Amino acid sequence: MKVPRSTQPHVRMVQGFVYLVAIMDWFSRYVLAWEISVTLDKTFCICALQEALRSSKPEIFNTDQGSQFTSHDFTGILEQADIRISMYGRGRAFDNIFIERLWRTVKYEEVYLHEYRTVTEARRQLDKYFQFYNKERIHQSLDYRTPSEIYFKEPAPVGQNT
Repeated sequence: MKVPRSTQPHVRMVQGFVYLVAIMDWFSRYVLAWEISVTLDKTFCICALQEALRSSKPEIFNTDQGSQFTSHDFTGILEQADIRISMYGRGRAFDNIFIERLWRTVKYEEVYLHEYRTVTEARRQLDKYFQFYNKERIHQSLDYRTPSEIYFKEPAPVGQNT
């Protein structure tokens, strides 16, 4: 069963920061959609959700209890698509460990290594990173395969342990 999850950290730039939201397939770790915004308005979260739902319709959608995710507009999209909503408790990041691990990875492998000067630059660099993350970055927990290989059910390379 695929259970997308979402939450949002902020990404520091030379001046200020942007907020980042990503929606990930829990099973494969594949990032279905992501978006950045200079405000915490729900709109960028809704845009990411709509993008994710264009490629995947899960049975359950899990997120934190942030105001963007509890908004009527956000939950209404899920309810209209007959997707069950699951929200983990306040202050319980380990309930959403896969997305929290994604944030750690994104920060240490991309964000902390660059000084984004503009929102456009941050968007461009993060897009490159998420392409790399989905299609090239192997995961030990995925038997040394990429999220893309698992999500799209690509066969394991010959000779690889499975």
